Amino acid sequence: MSPLHLIEADPTAPESLLLMAELSTALEAITGDGGNASFDVADVRGPAACFVVARDAGGAAVGCGAFRPLEPGVAEIKRMYARHGTTGVGSAVLRYLEAEAAVLGYQALWLETRLVNRRAVDFYQARGYSRIANYGKYIGNPLAVCFEKQL
Repeated sequence: MSPLHLIEADPTAPESLLLMAELSTALEAITGDGGNASFDVADVRGPAACFVVARDAGGAAVGCGAFRPLEPGVAEIKRMYARHGTTGVGSAVLRYLEAEAAVLGYQALWLETRLVNRRAVDFYQARGYSRIANYGKYIGNPLAVCFEKQL
């Protein structure tokens, strides 16, 4: 794998928006929902939030991810995406977000994905995330599955 460079970025920059649009298209194909209603770009800006873009050795944007404050001590992972055909990008983005969240004082990261999205479910479980009761807007949604990782 060529070296990746992870850089905090503006979530409204053209490359950021393109990556998130690709994510929405992929999610729509898997789950029937692009996930846009669960994301507000303003949530991943500011001193308690983070939006990161992964770039390959040539400088091309190949993935992204973010977290936002959810409740005291807990941040929520949002808009995790690695461009199809890349290797190690999702893991690198997630490690970056975990490290940054710990630096900011968060004790845990939470996230939601859809049960039908087996690739995402397996990805998070393989990286130490444990299933938790659905939280917030996902309570009572049988299609949603929520995870947590203690930092």
